[in-house]
Amino acid sequence: MGGLLADASKRLEQALKYVEISEDASERLKYPKTSLSVSIPVRMDDGSLRIFQGYRVRYDDTRGPGKGGVRYHPNVTMDEVQSLAFWMTFKCALLNLPFGGAKGGITINPKELSKQELERLSRGYIEGIADFIGPDMDILAPDVYTNEMIMGWMMDQYSIIQRKISPGVVTGKPQTMGGSQGRDQATGTGAFYVIQAMLAKFNKVPQETTIAVQGFGNAGSVVAQLLYKAGYKVVAVSDSHGGIYAPQGLDIPSIIAYKKEHRGIKAIYCEDTVCDIAEHKTLTNEELLALDVDVLIPAALENQITEKNAHEIQAKYIFEVANGPINSAADAILDPKGIHVFPDILVNAGGVTVSYFEWVQNRSGLYWTLTEVNERMKQKMVVEAEKVWLICQQKGVSMRTAAYIHALNRLGEALDAKGTRDYYVNNLSH
Repeated sequence: MGGLLADASKRLEQALKYVEISEDASERLKYPKTSLSVSIPVRMDDGSLRIFQGYRVRYDDTRGPGKGGVRYHPNVTMDEVQSLAFWMTFKCALLNLPFGGAKGGITINPKELSKQELERLSRGYIEGIADFIGPDMDILAPDVYTNEMIMGWMMDQYSIIQRKISPGVVTGKPQTMGGSQGRDQATGTGAFYVIQAMLAKFNKVPQETTIAVQGFGNAGSVVAQLLYKAGYKVVAVSDSHGGIYAPQGLDIPSIIAYKKEHRGIKAIYCEDTVCDIAEHKTLTNEELLALDVDVLIPAALENQITEKNAHEIQAKYIFEVANGPINSAADAILDPKGIHVFPDILVNAGGVTVSYFEWVQNRSGLYWTLTEVNERMKQKMVVEAEKVWLICQQKGVSMRTAAYIHALNRLGEALDAKGTRDYYVNNLSH
């Protein structure tokens, strides 16, 4: 078992102490069901041929077809994809979605490829995994550095191979190809609903609550914008190049406008008039994590808070919008400090929830409005967040362990429905 997956599994061990689950079920959950590795030959624009490595992992499909994104990143490995599929398994169970967990990825820096090369790569990936996926087997979605256009190519390629239009194989597609309203902003929007519901339990007033957001991509920028609109004081944001900090609060809409135009957040965050009076300073991603704020939102990549920097964290509440931004060794440092960590499998589940809605809409041919999508997501997210909070209070465990307990109960029931050791042993004795 690789490093990341081994670390992810430690959370499982922690939760197993509080769950009455059969030995069979806990044994099954320790290993991914299927892992596929493919080589993808791509003809580059200069005529040369390059081979890229692609992966797809279906961790568990007891509760339904696999579900999970595809990421394009230079650091993608089988270990990482297996860990992400593991998290998806628990995330889908936690939200009570009829899916198992899956994930995919290609080891590539997508910024180095032209649009034509990206299209050939995306279609080549589907060629490699076509027998491994399908609307009733394993459903793809966007993730790091993949977007609705790439999802559109993938759905189209799968449809060509199947010789029939198959919108349900991919979620996060363009709306013109069967995509759902609100899917592109679902992760950030869902996180916002959970943050609001949970901060209310601590009587946090938006105007007096300071927030730092690490990662200003699709999810991070959406959650920052919604928090800003709700009156929270967003004092720091960062992207891969670094961040900006202003104790009196940032003007998030103008940072978003600037980033779209210049592809970076550098030192601009307000209209000219405000800039004249507002002081701000630049800082690194590491410095942002250690800021003295009420709420910290890691929305970049995994392993941002580890045993190396966990001692420096000053925020009282951490909401994980990225997948796995805190490792298990850091948990052991943050918990005794009284820092409340709200886990990724709950906080960032808005994406997979609206992916589920998209899949349902594709299958029924009925499409919902943005208001309907957001209302349904809000209800699902808040209901499950409340259930996790209740477990956390009743059992005196962290929110992370509570989330795994909640998901494990559902997974255990589904796995046990297929028969357990006790069932067979008792039957044999008759």
